[in-house]
Amino acid sequence: MPSQHIVVSFELAAERCEDLAPLVYARLFGEHPETEVFFIMDRTGAARGSMLAWVINALLDVVGEGQYGRNLIQAEAVNHQGLGVSPAQFRLFFATLAATLKDVLGEAWCEGMERDWADLLADLDRWLGSNDNRVALPGSTG
Repeated sequence: MPSQHIVVSFELAAERCEDLAPLVYARLFGEHPETEVFFIMDRTGAARGSMLAWVINALLDVVGEGQYGRNLIQAEAVNHQGLGVSPAQFRLFFATLAATLKDVLGEAWCEGMERDWADLLADLDRWLGSNDNRVALPGSTG
């Protein structure tokens, strides 16, 4: 899988945004308010920040060495079902992250990033057994 554009999207976002977590979760809760209930006990945002960090690390592994990321994501999808998070809600988080990165990067977001993120989201759908409620970047046809 082409990976450089995904890595660069994270690098550029880190240069532009001190903490991506508040932006990702504001978007998630704004667009999908039913997901906020899963974080009701996270009064400080620590769990949200931790979850975002493991997602980023897992995705960087997926597009990099591929040693653990895919298996971790698949295992966490099952774990989250035990917490009441539907598979569609779980997959939605990845598209929310990509859309937030796109917003943060603005004009720096390029066609290669759009393509590679769309491919990665499609891979996630496939790995997580999705045939419905596919995730895609807003405005894309993927």
